[in-house]
Parts: sequence; structure tokens; C-alpha cells
Amino acid sequence: MIIGVPKEIKNNENRVGITPGGVFELTKQGHTVYMQQDAGFHSGFFDKHYIKAGAEILETIEEVYAIAEMIVKVKEPIEPEYKLVKENQLVFTYFHFASSEKLTKAMLASGSICIAYETVEEEDRSLPLLTPMSEVAGRMAIQQGARYLEKPVKGRGILLGGVPGVTPGKVLVLGAGVVGIQAAKMAAGLGAHVTIMDISMKRLRYVNDIMPPHVVTEFSSEYNIRRHIKTHDLIIGGVLIAGARAPKLIKRDMLKEMRAGTVIVDVAVDQGGCVETSRPTTHEDPVFIIDDVVHYCVANMPGAVPYTSTVALTNVTLPYVIMLANQGWKEACSTRPELQKGLNIINGEVVYKPISDAFGLDYKSVGLYL
Repeated sequence: MIIGVPKEIKNNENRVGITPGGVFELTKQGHTVYMQQDAGFHSGFFDKHYIKAGAEILETIEEVYAIAEMIVKVKEPIEPEYKLVKENQLVFTYFHFASSEKLTKAMLASGSICIAYETVEEEDRSLPLLTPMSEVAGRMAIQQGARYLEKPVKGRGILLGGVPGVTPGKVLVLGAGVVGIQAAKMAAGLGAHVTIMDISMKRLRYVNDIMPPHVVTEFSSEYNIRRHIKTHDLIIGGVLIAGARAPKLIKRDMLKEMRAGTVIVDVAVDQGGCVETSRPTTHEDPVFIIDDVVHYCVANMPGAVPYTSTVALTNVTLPYVIMLANQGWKEACSTRPELQKGLNIINGEVVYKPISDAFGLDYKSVGLYL
């Protein structure tokens, strides 16, 4: 199969779809890999590394899309790429369709086959291709939140870990999934007092078992959230419903109950956000303030640590890329149920129900195509 890896063009997206090691494994099995020139530069992987691994280098993004049977990338295509995606072309990336009707309609119009990393789902409901980036984003949420709690950037002026004689900061984590647990782990490591909330008692019991005593668990309800936001300094939104919009757990009126300089990091923003006032921001312009509450809503947080993120992502995507290249998407998705769940759009039809529900679009069963 001919595989194309374009350079990411989303604002400050420094990751790349595959490492040189991944290219080596694909070319070793007889596949052809075309990398766009300097696609891996910001991740610390240079064209000479890809050439040595067996890739060929193309100068422009247009050339990569034009020649490739399968596109492997990191983030969803953005508007300049819409017209480049071809009919019957397989696009394997993070899509987060439920957060963007414009993207959804563009991919429907392209006639391509879209497999979304974030909806590949194992039998135990785990999301193997989302997990490593959720781990990165959860840990980064605390780093960024701690920074924006500083007074020069309009935060409360709180050091999360405190110092002897001064009470540590308080962190409220909404969601005890991968993002929430990694955020709680980082915050606890800094010495902050952490409250983590979820509607799953099974998850809360797990957190209670693995976390130190200064991480406490509580069942998530609007009443409990309203009670805690009044006293917590940093709020992490780590709620995920696979492939669907995130629920709005913090309403607009709740901001007035928070103290001035409270920081919200809405990691769920790429799925629409779990805070009503959230809107996607960029690494270039990451925050905005409403009612004296600082909102950090960068939709591609792991892009700020591209070496770590690219290696972590390739570790989990490469086996599926090889499978798709060796077998083709129909056979691969027929034999691997978790990959089948990654199918979101096929030749102009929505085959993942949460997307059709989000935008009132027609839905077709994926079984019709396999």
C-alpha cells in the first residue's frame, strides 16, 4: 500500500503521524511511505532519518495527498486540507467529528474512508489509541494549570504544593478516566490537595486504592460540583464519552460562584468541552477570561511536547497501520472488532451513531460495508 504522512498544519501542532522506526517497519513489509518534507522536524525527526528508514520525501502536502492510498496523521484535516482528501482514500487520524459539523460534512463530501483513533474501542471499553495522548494531556493539564494560577497571568497567585506553614492549593478533577487519573497523579505529586469526581463508583474505588491519602474521591453531581468550585483553585475537565460531545458539567452561572483567578483547564474541549463557556484555543493564544475565571482550552495540548507525544502515539497506532496496509480496511475492520468501531465515515455515509446524533445526519450500519 502507498502510505502518505503530511506535515501537520494546525496551529502549533508539532507532532507527526509516524516515527522513522514506524516507517522502517512498513517499508520492511513492502509498503511505500511518502513523507512530506520536514513533517517530523518539530518532533526531532529529520528527513534524513526517514530516508534512512526507507521513506521517500515529497515537497508539498498536495503531492502527499495526491499519491497516497492511506493518509496517516495526528490531527483532523483542517480547511485547507478538505479539498485534498480523495474519494476512497483511507484517512487514519484523530477526528473528533462530534465537535465539528463543518469537518464532518467536508469528509462526507470527500467520499473518503475515515477511521478515528479516538473511537477504536476494546471489548473492555478502553480506547487504546486515545490513551497515550490522554495520559500526556492529563499530566500537562496540571503543568499548565499551575502556571496560570500565577498572578502575572491573572491567576489566584497560588503555588499548588504550598510551602511549610502555607496550605497547598486545591485541585478539582472532573472525570476519573485516563486524563483525570494522570492529572490527579501529577497534582498529588506536587503536593496539592486533590478531589476527583466521577459517576462511576468502580472508577472511584480504583482511584481510592491507588492514590495517596491527599487525593479524595467523591460522586459527581451538579450539587457536589457547585459546592467544590467555590473552594478549589484549579479545575480540570477530563470527561469523555467516546465519539460524542462531552456533557456540560460546569454551567455559565457557576463561574460567579468561583473565586477570582480560579483556573479551568478543559481537556475535553476537542469533544466540545465540559464547561459551557469553553471554546477551543491554541498554544499561540491559550487562555481567555470570563467573570475573572481563567479558561485554558487548547484543543491539541500534546502538540506542545511533540517528541514524547509522537513516540507514544506511534507505539499504539503502528500495529493498526500495518494491519490496514497489509489487509486493506475492509478485511482489517472485519477481523478486528475494536478497529471496526473506529470507522466513522465511509464513502459519504456516517457509520458511527454518535456523529449522526450530534448533527441530525442519516446513519448507516457499518455492517453494510464489510
